[in-house]
Amino acid sequence: MKYSLFIVFFLSSLFTSLASCKKEASLPSNPDTEDTNSNNTLNPTGSQMRIKIGSSTFTATLYDNATATAFKALLPMTITMSELNGNEKYFDLADNLPATATNPGTIQNGDLMLYGSNTLVLFYKSFSTSYRYTKLGRINDTSGLAAALGSGNVLVTFELE
Repeated sequence: MKYSLFIVFFLSSLFTSLASCKKEASLPSNPDTEDTNSNNTLNPTGSQMRIKIGSSTFTATLYDNATATAFKALLPMTITMSELNGNEKYFDLADNLPATATNPGTIQNGDLMLYGSNTLVLFYKSFSTSYRYTKLGRINDTSGLAAALGSGNVLVTFELE
């Protein structure tokens, strides 16, 4: 009798444990692929923006997310972006934007992101990071971006096309 109760208890514990196991979500095989669950997908049908830095003009594609939508409502804007770490320019916006920060793992040259809920960041060098950002978009062709941004503070104009 004790042996039968032990077997029943063991089997019910085993089945309960197996039923509560959850399969881990698999990571995308391509690290450049956007996570559609975080709503950070490129919108291939539009949301193009011009970024003017001195005599240089760059075209950026904005992501299809609430943060980019709120950012577009602020445009056009001309701001003085400050230098930080030899790889990025930043500006603190007056108002908070909706943010869904994630760790991108690697920042790419030309990424436009939001740090926290109000710091606009334009990256001009690629590097690994442990910080969390909300993706806004990215510059389509980064040729000459680092030279245009220079090593100090810089005046930058963001406007929709």
